[in-house]
Amino acid sequence: MNKRVTIKDIAEQAGVSVGTVDRVIHDRGRVSAEVKEKVLQVMQALDFEPNLIASTLAFNRAIQIGVLMPQLHSDPYWDLPLLGMRRAQQSVKHYGIGLFEQMFDLFSPQDFKKSALALIDQKPDALVFPPIFLKESMELLEHCAEVEVPTILVNTDVEHPQVMSYIGQDSYQSGVLAGKLLSTVMNGSGKVLLLNLDKESTNAKHLMDKEQGLRHFLAQKDPSLFTVLRQDVEDFDNPERLEALLKGLLQQYVDIKTVFVTNSRAYKLVEAIQGLSQAHLPILGYDLLPNNLHFLQMGKIDFLINQNASYQGYLAIKNLTDFFIFKKQLPRVQHLPLDIVVAENAAYYLQREQGN
Repeated sequence: MNKRVTIKDIAEQAGVSVGTVDRVIHDRGRVSAEVKEKVLQVMQALDFEPNLIASTLAFNRAIQIGVLMPQLHSDPYWDLPLLGMRRAQQSVKHYGIGLFEQMFDLFSPQDFKKSALALIDQKPDALVFPPIFLKESMELLEHCAEVEVPTILVNTDVEHPQVMSYIGQDSYQSGVLAGKLLSTVMNGSGKVLLLNLDKESTNAKHLMDKEQGLRHFLAQKDPSLFTVLRQDVEDFDNPERLEALLKGLLQQYVDIKTVFVTNSRAYKLVEAIQGLSQAHLPILGYDLLPNNLHFLQMGKIDFLINQNASYQGYLAIKNLTDFFIFKKQLPRVQHLPLDIVVAENAAYYLQREQGN
């Protein structure tokens, strides 16, 4: 039986490094046209058929995926995509796929930037991260372009040539959906109170996109009957502040009919306002967190839009495995469904989420 041709054989005959042969096989990185043609000619002469898995693992070379995420347990929502990534990595580790995790302070753009640079210094083969801070994320993408690190975004999409793929919901359309749902419970007119329970909301593109979608839908329906009152609340962990804010707004604007919480912290609002007589206002929020589900079942939250956070992370690693190992081209945008969760169907969506 003839000896199996290896990448090392090709490199020796072509007079190049094994790394150069690997880049030609996987069509990534910088290789001059002349060198590439020479390597391809040697491959053809030796009748080489690449075993993509074996070639990835050859010479102890693993695919290291950089993961830049908020510190674990800093917020229940942000645990989910990271856990999804870890679960996916366990299912593909036999292909040589590894994760290099770098955590940052969820509320510090400066720490995001510092942590991102530390991760890039490790020279990952690809980077997965949520562009929580728009300005700093665009700077990171520019840096990734300079060092030729492909990226996948989760949770929020931004336009940049270095973004290979985005996995998550269409934030604008989720705002449109929120408007459609809330308009059904407003009896024909009134104000929607839009609450951004977050820090630096104006630097969070997904929150701005949701607001635009909501406003667009209500304006199309009838701008004279439906309006949006926006409030950014940075000290959302202060129940007294939330209670006083809502009480004051309801006294000032008697036609507030519903509340739209633009992220997964609807439960914090409910916890803060339970003692108010106006606590019966219909509330729409996001995500199947335990506290949100608890208040959904109690009738304190009326709608949850499930962003499938765990599945976002899971798909990111699975897709990078397809890209590196099986040479599949990834779609630029992979939108996940806009799941409308109410008390009656919550168990189904929760079971599906836990299965991802």
